[in-house]
Amino acid sequence: MDKKKILIVDDDARNIFALTAVLKSRSYDCVSCQSALEALEMLKTDGKIDFILMDMMMPEMDGYEAIPQIRKIPSHAKTPIISVTAQAMLGDREKSLNAGADEYISKPVDIDKLLQVLDKL
Repeated sequence: MDKKKILIVDDDARNIFALTAVLKSRSYDCVSCQSALEALEMLKTDGKIDFILMDMMMPEMDGYEAIPQIRKIPSHAKTPIISVTAQAMLGDREKSLNAGADEYISKPVDIDKLLQVLDKL
């Protein structure tokens, strides 16, 4: 079985490090970038991303802006996107789903919940 490849987009290197460590230990292949703009460029050239973990609050371009742009890339129009946010406020889940995310998880990330979501998608 091929390893599933996850793109982690987060402007905080500590979050990338923690998620990568856990996901790699569960046999996922992880790549990362620290901005939505960088993620868009990467996704235009890499059609082998199976999942995207998108931080919703980033400078320059946030996840709410980035997700609709990702959906315009033909090779990633249907790639499962999980929005991740530290500012879990009422309505954030709906706002994320309306932007085009497939699922929503709040920080700090509950790894068991994340793994359940990945299995479901």
